[in-house]
Amino acid sequence: MPSLLLSGFEPFDGATINESWEAVRVAERQLREEHHDVTSVLLPVVFGRAGDLLLDAVRREQPAVVIATGLAAGREAITPERVAINVRDARIPDAADASPVDEPCVPVPEVGWFSSLPIKAMVTAAHLAGAPARVSQTAGTYVCNDVFARLMHHLATEPGLGSIRGGFVHVPAASAVPVALSGRALALMAAIALTRPQDDTTTGGAEH
Repeated sequence: MPSLLLSGFEPFDGATINESWEAVRVAERQLREEHHDVTSVLLPVVFGRAGDLLLDAVRREQPAVVIATGLAAGREAITPERVAINVRDARIPDAADASPVDEPCVPVPEVGWFSSLPIKAMVTAAHLAGAPARVSQTAGTYVCNDVFARLMHHLATEPGLGSIRGGFVHVPAASAVPVALSGRALALMAAIALTRPQDDTTTGGAEH
């Protein structure tokens, strides 16, 4: 059976929980009950270090699919990300008090990397769980995007990782979508990602 690696973030900026990690815990339990081979890793909200830890887990576990998750507190839906951009531009300091401005996530010429997950099919799967979901066109420029960019760069370039598919999903705050629902939706999205190498061809562009 194909294996799956999930990641979420530690609480940050005075919060007592981080909904991304809580959703991962719910999804991991559900996926295990469905006999999926799944591993999870908790990441600090720290530029560079978070990506290092995720990549260490990728190299160790050699999963078929990697889904990193993070909290997007201002959103009201679960949002698979389409693209990671190669820039760090911190609105607030990270947990190590770093505030990079206009720095690359990876010192290479590429401006960004697309997700290799079936993001539109994953949105449909989330809807089946009764959760609001949509494709997002930006993962921001904070630690979430940093992890996403570094993950996709290494999957594309590092020997031994080329067969692994990966991407990023933002979950909203619990006040917008209950963590239990985000977790159930994430489990369905992960199951689709494991079985669907090709995405749907439905419209998923930005709304105007």
